Amino acid sequence: MRFLSQATAVIKILVAAVWAIPVHSEGMKKSLRPNVRPVDEVVLNEVGNIAFNRWIDDYRARAMEAGISQNVLEQALHGVQYNTSVIQKDRNQSEFTKTLWDYLDTAVSDLRIKNGRAALKTYATALDQVEQVYGVDKQIIAAIWGLESAYGKFRGSIPVIEAMATLAHEGRRAAFFEEQLTAALTILQSGDVALEQMLGSWAGAMGHTQFMPTSFLLHSVDFTQDGKRDIWSDDPRDALASTAAYLKTNGWVLGQPWGIEVKLPETFDFLMARRETVLKPSEWAKLGVVDINDDPIPDYGTAAVLLPAGADGAAFLVFNNFRVLETYNTADAYVIGVGHLADRIDGGDAIQSAWPREDRALTYDERVELQKRLTSNGFDTQKIDGLIGPLTIEAIRQFQKSINMKPDGYASMRILKLLRP
Repeated sequence: MRFLSQATAVIKILVAAVWAIPVHSEGMKKSLRPNVRPVDEVVLNEVGNIAFNRWIDDYRARAMEAGISQNVLEQALHGVQYNTSVIQKDRNQSEFTKTLWDYLDTAVSDLRIKNGRAALKTYATALDQVEQVYGVDKQIIAAIWGLESAYGKFRGSIPVIEAMATLAHEGRRAAFFEEQLTAALTILQSGDVALEQMLGSWAGAMGHTQFMPTSFLLHSVDFTQDGKRDIWSDDPRDALASTAAYLKTNGWVLGQPWGIEVKLPETFDFLMARRETVLKPSEWAKLGVVDINDDPIPDYGTAAVLLPAGADGAAFLVFNNFRVLETYNTADAYVIGVGHLADRIDGGDAIQSAWPREDRALTYDERVELQKRLTSNGFDTQKIDGLIGPLTIEAIRQFQKSINMKPDGYASMRILKLLRP
């Protein structure tokens, strides 16, 4: 009740203050509007801050139990506020849809390729050393750098402590972001970065290659040997080496491709296009799966057939290094973007197969509808969450088989329309 009475009092004061502004002419009204937030926005921020401050008070004890000193807490949490822009960006993510080909048009643009080659040249000595020490291909490191921050140009400008505290308090992924907040405070306490320099994305990703705080603690390295693991400064060397250390820890194999574009035979069994179905390239060749240029593919290791846009788009054989890149970001589009950008930086060809550009990506609501209609028609997705994962892909395959379509598991508007009455 005390909280409610405080909130009510704040609302009354704020509303009175806004309506008390004297406006003597239409011209005055227009001049004031750009500088006055709507009443409901003011109230949302102030009421949010009351609850947020109570959460901060409760969190302090948990942070101290985790080893954060009172001095660091006082410095880092002083003046932090409930950041509504961070919440808006977080909530809008589920509505963000983009086709793979549209994503690649940007991720592997001519400019990004050009800048990647320039970065590879500028930091040739450092990247050669990083590749030698950690056994991770330098083109891959450069490609991650290019996608995450445009080679250091856009490293993020949001205070990480405030963003993590806001998301931890908001509650949708409270445990995850509280862990990130505590990790960020641990980084401050270690002295690797000053508070005013700890900036990043709204989600807490930091530096040249956008490390989350927990990933920083686990994988960052002081490659420059200056006593700090500095991924924020203009010098990218610690960030590049830390990225290599991350990938190496997760199983990167030097010299193994992430994936290779291939041709499929007309008789290809699309039920074999599963991540769990792995064969050596020489074994796939016996089934008619060959390099896009009909060249033999060396046996780098076992690989699976990936059809990111279904039977009508490009096909790839993807190796273990594809899985390693997924530990950095699980989205197929991101992994293909990194891998293909690395290939292009190294002088490789563009993807040669056509994409079904007449398609558009399904919205979140359409993905939910797809799952519901599949399940109600006897093809159980087991979850109705708007995420097109292995269970939904399998349900699509079974539906496609039932109507004599190629069972590629591709979630498209065509499939949704076929399911609608």
